[in-house]
Amino acid sequence: MTGETRTEFKLQNTPDDSISSVKFGPNSVQFLLVSAWDGTVRLYDVTSNTLRLKYSHDHPVLDCCFQDAVHSYSGGLDNTLKMFDFNSNTETVVGTHDSAIRAIEYASEVQGILTGSWDSTVKMWDPRQPRCVGTYNQPDKVYTMSVCGETFVVGTAGRKVIVWDLRNMCFIQQRRDSSLKYQTRCIRCFPNKQAYVLSSIEGRVAVEYLDVNPEIQKKKYAFKCHRIKEGAIENIYPVNAISFHQTYNTFATGGSDGFVNIWDGFNKKRLCQFHRYPTSISSLCFSHDGTVLAIASSYQHELETPPDPIPENNVFIRYVTDQETKPK
Repeated sequence: MTGETRTEFKLQNTPDDSISSVKFGPNSVQFLLVSAWDGTVRLYDVTSNTLRLKYSHDHPVLDCCFQDAVHSYSGGLDNTLKMFDFNSNTETVVGTHDSAIRAIEYASEVQGILTGSWDSTVKMWDPRQPRCVGTYNQPDKVYTMSVCGETFVVGTAGRKVIVWDLRNMCFIQQRRDSSLKYQTRCIRCFPNKQAYVLSSIEGRVAVEYLDVNPEIQKKKYAFKCHRIKEGAIENIYPVNAISFHQTYNTFATGGSDGFVNIWDGFNKKRLCQFHRYPTSISSLCFSHDGTVLAIASSYQHELETPPDPIPENNVFIRYVTDQETKPK
């Protein structure tokens, strides 16, 4: 188990079931949202290590996001999108999907909330009303989404990747297949908007460029990671989480092997690997300034025979340095 250090500590009062998502506030290293399979969404003050508030859904919550410093959105297996106002401590049911809401993002470019669902649609919501202002059919169940400026990338079942332009959602910009052979687990866009990173359940990550120019497309590549050799056997783990350092365009990956790696995607280098965490990494989030990384360590029920006892669900707050995150 990990010891508490000045650079890393565990949050107190963490959820009673698997953690689905951790998200830092838009311009804050202080406030962190955490959603979980126990049906809760929690707001933590990371600097004082206190639970500021929590609210609940009727079923497990699969994702959450901040709209601004005082409003959060969340959804999950109850098919329901909720908005919570931290100041008034009130929740509003914004709307629903026909199946579980798997992914939620705030798109500042259009000041809209985007929800991706297992009903094979994405919906856009106007937080001012709040109401649904658009429903967009996807090729299959939505597993993951990422927004970067006006670019909106959706990863679905069947290894499909759909690229949209948020300023013109009348048609799909690009339809792609994942370059990885196995199920997509997570997609995140590079902050410089040139590319995205896609991870799969089979210990692999791909760096894909958005520009369809054949010369640019030659730069795309994939690499193996989150694999552990034990004697003659190589154990291959899902890569569940990706988060970008907004300044350096480097990114962290978290796997079911319990490791977090930081990569320089443009120079094809691993910058560092942290110590092994007690169980699978289910979610990662860098703060907006890249000084803090929130790490959710939560068993994901990957094993046929579960560990006994089931490991605790923890969120580790790690203060990272330029040495760990800056391209060399």
